[in-house]
Amino acid sequence: MRKVFFGSLVLLSLLTFFLMWYFQFVQFKLGYFILGILVILFAIGIYDINQKTHAILRNFPVLGHFRYLLEKISPEIQQYFIETNTDGRPFSRNLRSLVYTRAKNVNDTHPFGTQKDISGEDYIGLRHSIYAIHTQDEDPRVTIGNDSCKQPYSASIFNISAMSFGSLSSNAIKALNLGAKKGGFCHNTGEGGISEHHREGGDLVWQIGTGYFGCRDDHGNFSEEKFAEKANWPEVKMIEIKISQGAKPGHGGVLPGVKNTAEIAAIRGVLQGTTILSPPAHSAFTNATELLEFITRLRELSGGKPVGFKLCIGRTEEFTAICKEIVAKNVYPDFITVDGAEGGTGAAPLEFSDSVGLPLEPALIFVRITLEKFQIRSQIKIIASGKAISAFAILKNIALGADLCNSGRGFMFSIGCIQALRCNTNECPTGVATQKASLVRGLVITDKSERVYNFHKNTVHAVQELLGASGHKHTSELSASDLVKGDEMIKLANRYLPDSVNTQV
Repeated sequence: MRKVFFGSLVLLSLLTFFLMWYFQFVQFKLGYFILGILVILFAIGIYDINQKTHAILRNFPVLGHFRYLLEKISPEIQQYFIETNTDGRPFSRNLRSLVYTRAKNVNDTHPFGTQKDISGEDYIGLRHSIYAIHTQDEDPRVTIGNDSCKQPYSASIFNISAMSFGSLSSNAIKALNLGAKKGGFCHNTGEGGISEHHREGGDLVWQIGTGYFGCRDDHGNFSEEKFAEKANWPEVKMIEIKISQGAKPGHGGVLPGVKNTAEIAAIRGVLQGTTILSPPAHSAFTNATELLEFITRLRELSGGKPVGFKLCIGRTEEFTAICKEIVAKNVYPDFITVDGAEGGTGAAPLEFSDSVGLPLEPALIFVRITLEKFQIRSQIKIIASGKAISAFAILKNIALGADLCNSGRGFMFSIGCIQALRCNTNECPTGVATQKASLVRGLVITDKSERVYNFHKNTVHAVQELLGASGHKHTSELSASDLVKGDEMIKLANRYLPDSVNTQV
């Protein structure tokens, strides 16, 4: 290939000289232009052959660069020219379009019938009633907070999932929070701590991760003093302890150094420009007993606000052990957020994203059944987190055991995310998941916050319409029996249950 390359350049050069002589190209300066291009290609070819990093360039000088160019834009080629309306990953074009239209408050209807294969084994639908009813128009609310909680919180059935400032841009965080303020739903801070961009008036769920960002001492351990200060801010409505997340369970959070600006480093209490790897496990507790003690302490330090924990289910016996300890100590978390293995993240090792943890559906059923067997379900609310961006996804999760749902990527779509799959590179083209000022400025806060509000409002309205079609007045009336193949899903989840859950303490 090298001989072909250099031979071609020589022939092209000779041809150019001939044409310059024969047609007098020089007077139009075209000949010099062509010769200049040939000289540049020759220089690139010499460099490619002598560099020792890329074998393709050594064997295919100049031409090899087209391979890297195509590889760089392959996600765009796949998304815009190859994928159909229903097979995009992780979200199909139809679902992305649904969010965009609802966020813009325009027609969200769909023409010509379904494009899904509803005869396939994976189809799950709603068993509607021939006696459909008209439900209330307002957003259904769920009160979170058991008898030990002094400041219970009335939550929407649909809220913003955990996404940190750092992973998302300042403008994205502001837009989300302003939308939550207008719509009366809550905004989870993610494990990166509370920034000024979170404090636009929207209700906050402060997530405490293994790095204790925003409430850590100089050694990275939990600081009661720093926690108590922020936990008592009026906009902080609930506290969520992040044990694990679905996209990378058993792996700490990752903030690439290129996204770790001076502002973010100050908020988190870390060194600017370094890649931040949260520990895989908490240092404040190491077992179920200590977890419940930590929950009790956080509730006291926050003035009695609801405190719960988030996890992706892995070893089911460990969750069973937590339930057993809850009964023994008579200490109840106010809520449990269940994340599925299909959950999203800005950065995770592929093996963790693809191969660790239970999917959301069996995990939800398992958690609900286990809480019921220990007779503690009435004390603890269940929040589902994982790919819930349509009204049916919300309704399905509630039917399987959740009380309410969180969505991260759905609200990202509402502020302009195009699923470019560049969240971990700091090159997000829409300014959502980047810290580059030149890209962040493209996200207009006033416009996008309105879209956040619209997406929530229109999606909850669609939930109400589906609920009425099923013959129910409130989401609390839903069960797996309202779903096509609901019984099969219960049987599937039972595979993850121990043969017999010993509820004796």
